[in-house]
Parts: sequence; C-alpha cells; structure tokens
Amino acid sequence: MKKQTIVITSLTIIAVFLLLMLSQRFWFRLDLTKNKAYTISSVSRNIHSEIPELVNITYYLSERLERLHPIPGEIEDLLEEYAAYSRGKIRLTIKDPARAGMIEAVERLGILPQQIQTVEQDEANITTVYSGITIEYMGDIEVLPFVFSLETLEYDVTTRIRSLIRGTVREAGVLLSEPDKIWSEDYAYANEVLIQAGYKVREILPGDEIPEALSFLIVMGGMEVLDEWDLYRVDYFIQNGGKVLFALETLAVGMDLSARVMMDKGLIAMVSYYGATVEPALVLDYSALSFPYQTSGPYGETQIRMARYPFWIGVPPQNGNAEHPVTAGFSGIDLFWAEPISINLPEEVHSEILFTSSSEAWLMTENFVLNPEREYDMHNEEPSSQGVKNLAVTLSGKFPGWFRGVPKPKREGYAELPDLPEETKDSRVIVVSDTDFLSSVIQYTRSEYNLNFFLQAADWLGNDDDIIGIRNRAGAAGRLDRIADPAEKLQVMLFSQTLNVIIIPLTIIIIGIVRIRKRKKNGSGARHEV
Repeated sequence: MKKQTIVITSLTIIAVFLLLMLSQRFWFRLDLTKNKAYTISSVSRNIHSEIPELVNITYYLSERLERLHPIPGEIEDLLEEYAAYSRGKIRLTIKDPARAGMIEAVERLGILPQQIQTVEQDEANITTVYSGITIEYMGDIEVLPFVFSLETLEYDVTTRIRSLIRGTVREAGVLLSEPDKIWSEDYAYANEVLIQAGYKVREILPGDEIPEALSFLIVMGGMEVLDEWDLYRVDYFIQNGGKVLFALETLAVGMDLSARVMMDKGLIAMVSYYGATVEPALVLDYSALSFPYQTSGPYGETQIRMARYPFWIGVPPQNGNAEHPVTAGFSGIDLFWAEPISINLPEEVHSEILFTSSSEAWLMTENFVLNPEREYDMHNEEPSSQGVKNLAVTLSGKFPGWFRGVPKPKREGYAELPDLPEETKDSRVIVVSDTDFLSSVIQYTRSEYNLNFFLQAADWLGNDDDIIGIRNRAGAAGRLDRIADPAEKLQVMLFSQTLNVIIIPLTIIIIGIVRIRKRKKNGSGARHEV
C-alpha cells in the first residue's frame, strides 16, 4: 500500500511537471468579452511567421502604478500573449525604471513620465509613474511613450513589429490645397491620430514631387487651386501604384453660410475620369446633427440657438458597407455640407460604396439656402430628389492616366516632369465628398469616430487589410442623440419609459408575490405533516 502511494505521488508530480512544460508551448486563454478585448487576433498570433530574428518587447512599468490600477496588469497580460504565441520569436521583459535605476535612459528613449495623485493613509501625494513600451528588432526601435488602455494596444504593437521586420516606414503624405488652412492646426486631430498610429506625416506643397514610397496620399480639397502641373504629379503617383484619399468639394461654403459653385481647374474632372464624380449639389438628410447659430431675441439681445441642421449629416453605422474592410466595423461618421457622388467606371476599375445617406435624404442644386432660420426653403427640391445618396466610395484597379497621350504640363523654372510609366500598376483610391470631416469641427460636434474611419481607410490604402479589424478593440460608443427621426425617437423613449417604469417594477412585484405564496404553501404543508 505504501509503495502504491509513492508510485501515485511520483506519477502525479511528473504529470504536473509535464503539464507545466507543455503550457510553455501550448497556451490559451478563455475570453468571454464581446469584442475579445483581452485576446490578440489571429494576425498577431501568427506574426511570428514573419519574424526572422528575435523581437524584444520591454514594458517599462512603475510597480506603484501596477498596485494602484488594474489596467497595467491587463496590458501585461496582452503582451504576454505575444510572447506565448511567438514560438520563441518574441521576448517580453517588464522593468520598473525607478527600481532598475534607469529613469534617464528610459526618458531618452521617449518613454514619458506621468504624474498621478495618490491617497494612502489619508495623505495625498503626487507620484511620477511610467507605463511605456519599446519594441526592438535588429538595432531598430519603436516606442509607445505612454500606454494606459487596451483600446488600440494590439494595433499599435502589431503594426510596429511589422514595420520593424519589413524595414519600412509607414509615411502618409498630405497635399492640403486650401490656402486658408494649415494641416497641423486645422486638422490637428487627424494629424495626431496618424502619428499615434505609427505613421510619419509629410506635408507636400502643390507642385512638389510626391514620393513613390508614401504609404498613401491625402488630397484635401484643391478644386480651384491645383493646376495641370500639380495634377500631373498626383496622376503620376497613382499610375505608379500610389494610393490616394481624395476629400473633395465642388461648392464653397462661406462663414456667412453662403455657397457658390467653384471653378474646376481639373481635379474634379480627373477623379471623375477615374470613376467617381462629385456632383455640384448639397446633400440634406433628416439624419442630421444639431447646429449652433446666433440670432436676435425678442428685445434685440443676442441669443445662441440649437437646431437640427440637414446639411450636417449624421451617418449611422447601418448606412456603412459591412462587407468592405474599411467599414466592416463602422461606428458612423459625421459630414458637413457633403455632396453626392455618382459612379461612372472605366475599364479595369471597380468600385464599392463605403457609406451613404439615409433614404430620406434630398438635394439642393440651386438657390443655396444654408441659414438654419430658413428651414422651410431647404425643402424646395425634396420631392424631386429624395433618396439614398453616395457619400464615400472606393475605386481600385488600373486607373486610366488623365495625362496619358497628351503633352506634359510645363512650368517655368522647374525641371521637366517624368514620363508616365508604360504600364499602369494596380492602385486604390477613396473619395469622400467632404473636406471638413477631419477638421477641427469634430471637437464641437463630438464626431471623434470620424477618426476611426480615417485610420481604417489609411490601413486599407496601405494594403494592410488584415490589420484593419484589430485597430479598435473597445466597443465604439455612440452619441445619445444618434436617433434623428422624431417618430423613431418617440418610440424609443416610450419603450424605455414603459420598460423602466412599468415592466421592471411589475416583474419584481410578481416575483415577490409568487415567492411569498410559495413560502406560505410550503409552511402550511409542513404544519399539516406535523
């Protein structure tokens, strides 16, 4: 009997040891969250197949911050998944900069210290903490200065690993063709999210050479600015396989809410030649945002009023194309004075619609009345033009050269432009009929999810289709006023009131009555037996 106990104990110890050994090779996690926020995707799990040499990930984490908050532990768990699935290709190290005596070295790397207030034993203190990540490969390094969320962590880590092992720089070019706008100021939010996503941003002046190595190019407006020389540069870039996001408009809206049709120097015609035409009309929709405007009160005083403004369109998630990678996880987008897009495809080019207006949208093609106080005049063309309008489309394939077969433009003082390539390469284009959807307006309309669409578009243009699905790991939060239709909003409000005021309380009362009667029945039965 004693011998049998020793054998069983020994076998148990060996089995546990073998399980521990196997757990280093076969590792899994059960994640029951809706968006799998604590589990890396198949793209990240299989990144090891792209890695020739060891990748070192170092998480610089202050122990005090880890004790005070659960987020660092969740970040650590996610990073451990990379190492566990990497088959030895990724090594994770966790260091406390203060304990390791390397604060200066860490800050030179770009890891940013943060100050937080702590309360311990009824005493408030300001503590400096670190929670940054470095990713190193073959002497090159990428830095995430401060990480305190899982929302985009997997996207940030995987894209940077891929960039390092490929030896490429993800660079976005910006051709801003609106004379009164500055990219880093008027489009500060778009600029910042590109940088945070690991893109380097290069501003390109009209007429300058467009580097072929760009991941993609943003052409922001330019109908009245870009001439044939400028457009040749863009056409040359596309003919060589360059990808472009066109944010276009054909009508200029002034500060006084006047509108005029602009003169096209060739940009709208060139994009139309590629397959998408931005029409000189404004789209109005009952799915609209609120617009603040100044008016006079009954006694001549200045008042600020809010009104639903059909020109500011709130595109809900259901109006996005769920089958396309750019809008597969579409959380909606807000557009400001958008215009309809018609599709007229040449050979070897195909198109997909990314998102549309609602079926209750209509057009304004003349006598542009944009003043919110003249709402009645906004509906003049509604009966004849109501229906779904295309607001953003993709074009892909081999685009016909706008300048192919015609003399190259010339500009005094500049060297001759290069010849278009003999063979056109496959390319991708996105056309959005609004130049304001990335502007600073979004901070006033709570339209931050516009930036989600922007980065999804950037990844698709850069050919990283598999990355798109992992960028946002947290569920998108919509606005509380997302329902624009009054009848639908009333139905939702009535249902909510009925549910909370009547159904839930009645359910609790009924459950209570049933339990009381059941107890009385059981009690009377017990007395009867006695």
